[in-house]
Amino acid sequence: MTACIIFGGSGYIGTKLSEYLLNHAIFSTVYIADIKESPLKNNENVIFNFIDVRKPIPISILKHPVEWIFNFAAIHREPGHQSHEYFETNIAGAENITLFAEKVGCTNIFFTSSISPYGPTLSQTDEYCLPQPNTPYGVSKLNAEYIHKIWAEKNNIHKLVIVRPGVIYGPGDPGNILRMIKAVKKGYFFLPVSPKIKKSYGYVFGLCESIVFAINSSPKIFTYNYVEKDTLPLGKMIETINRNLGTNAKIIRIPMFLLKIVATILHKIKPNLNGIHPERVKKVARPTHIYPKKLIEMNFEFNYDFEKSLIDWKSKSPQDFE
Repeated sequence: MTACIIFGGSGYIGTKLSEYLLNHAIFSTVYIADIKESPLKNNENVIFNFIDVRKPIPISILKHPVEWIFNFAAIHREPGHQSHEYFETNIAGAENITLFAEKVGCTNIFFTSSISPYGPTLSQTDEYCLPQPNTPYGVSKLNAEYIHKIWAEKNNIHKLVIVRPGVIYGPGDPGNILRMIKAVKKGYFFLPVSPKIKKSYGYVFGLCESIVFAINSSPKIFTYNYVEKDTLPLGKMIETINRNLGTNAKIIRIPMFLLKIVATILHKIKPNLNGIHPERVKKVARPTHIYPKKLIEMNFEFNYDFEKSLIDWKSKSPQDFE
């Protein structure tokens, strides 16, 4: 029997990875440890435990040895939390999970970081660029990377993979890409910046493929970006969505100051309205031009450009496009 454990495995990426690992027989058993219940809790090959990574993790949650520990546990939505919350979860989680690895004798950890440690990415940014985080989330994630690296350096048999993913999307995900698709279906897309701006993204099943590739072929410590190899500008993404949906949506340029005013008013009226926040509107104007140079150097096969990902997404979850 082969087994792994995914901390933070009840989230979108953790759930998709669990299904991928089981469906492709990478592991026969997946432990999921999270503070919220897993959608896969009734799967006979999934063992779920309520675990808060901010606290010491009991080794009794394991019934079998695990070959890999995946750390997806994080406070990540920004804005959305107080500054101290990012540090309390992301750093304490890294410390407790690496300590758990030592206690159970697991020598392999996969850590999901973020592109936020890079800070502003006005030009193409790859893994050889110096991280310069400028938000509490980015700083906490970079510190968590260092904690995992300290664990990896403790002896020669420890192996660590760190992924810095861009915006991840796919079936069942209600995030930015789906919001863009739904806006296009309505015939418009409000944009406060040039259509030439790049926002790096990654299809969730491409990310899963990269994870399996990395744990099977990476060196002792391997940090890589996951975004699709050819990042389209926002304008080209709209064109691709139009072509695949048979729509003819127009990009409507709207001044940033006006969009911020509207977002501020809506946020005050409905603070919990998904996606509407003045700080989140400002993020739209920031380019995230990330380049997956290390995967390219290792000849990883990128199977999903944006158009192929839309086709695959519609085949797996057509209701998302209704």
